[in-house]
Amino acid sequence: MSDMTVEPEVLVERRGRALWLTLNRPAALNALNLAMARTIHRALFEGAADPQVERIVIEGAGDRAFCAGGDVALLAREGRQDKALFEGFFHDEYRMNQAIARLVTPYVAILDGVTMGGGVGLSIHGPYRVATERTLFAMPETGIGLIPDVGGTHALPRLPGEIGTWAALTGARLKAADCVYAGIATHFVPVERLDVLRDLLATSDETIGELLATLHGDPGGSALEALRDGIDFHFGHDRVEDILASLDEGDDWAREQAAIIRRMSPTSCKLTLAGLRLGASADIEDALVTEYRMVCEIRNGHDFFEGVRAQLLDKDRNPLWSPATFEAVTDADVERHLQEPVSGDLTFE
Repeated sequence: MSDMTVEPEVLVERRGRALWLTLNRPAALNALNLAMARTIHRALFEGAADPQVERIVIEGAGDRAFCAGGDVALLAREGRQDKALFEGFFHDEYRMNQAIARLVTPYVAILDGVTMGGGVGLSIHGPYRVATERTLFAMPETGIGLIPDVGGTHALPRLPGEIGTWAALTGARLKAADCVYAGIATHFVPVERLDVLRDLLATSDETIGELLATLHGDPGGSALEALRDGIDFHFGHDRVEDILASLDEGDDWAREQAAIIRRMSPTSCKLTLAGLRLGASADIEDALVTEYRMVCEIRNGHDFFEGVRAQLLDKDRNPLWSPATFEAVTDADVERHLQEPVSGDLTFE
């Protein structure tokens, strides 16, 4: 008989003043699955109701990733046949994202390593987001036929200028200094100070703001700052075609952005831009409802399954999108993704 025990995929423990959540799938870059989302959601409720819990901290196991995203490979393999599995994952994940956004207990996310997709949803809606020199942020969904969801259509439009639009359409990867500049991260703490941070979060009676101000370091200069004028100029349009036309007339950097966008799913790009523009004036609940409508309809299409096949399963990096051009994705196609699913809308109790 083996005495090996299988560790939980989310470790939930009390550390002094803090409820501590650790995403515990380091070999999978702490990718989020449905069971993990439910565990986190339940822990948030229990922590918020416990007067002994003064703060909630979330981080990822290992030194490579906070959370590389949702387990989309599983959804692509099984979700086409299993509608309940596909819709159920997004339904429960989005409810968890909303709980983070509405949490009264102070919430700290330590973004040490890869932070993408679902990992952004676990962090960006909370008040304290700590980057390290290993942080790598992206919302790369347009490259797999999806949208920047998990509340991304609410959070990204609230970044300065059009940084959110640029990041969403291109899947740009941002390091710590860019994350601090853009407001994705609220603080920068070097890796060598993380153990001190963990200790203080568990034991100190100082506020989190005071703790982080003490440990906050200089992440260095942001390349993003120099790109801001160009980003705001080109990405302020409300049609993907107009953004591309503007980029085509720009400098080498702008034309490179246009080339990147043209490799993405045209349907995803149009849905993404529509979601961002709607989300700019929506509350988190309405943004998540819109995202849920979109992903439910995306399941009925081609691009998500093809995108995951090309990028994550076969890894030929050559997705064949359908429709294949931006012009072929009509306003009616976008509107179809904004209708309530047959199975009903996302709800929040």
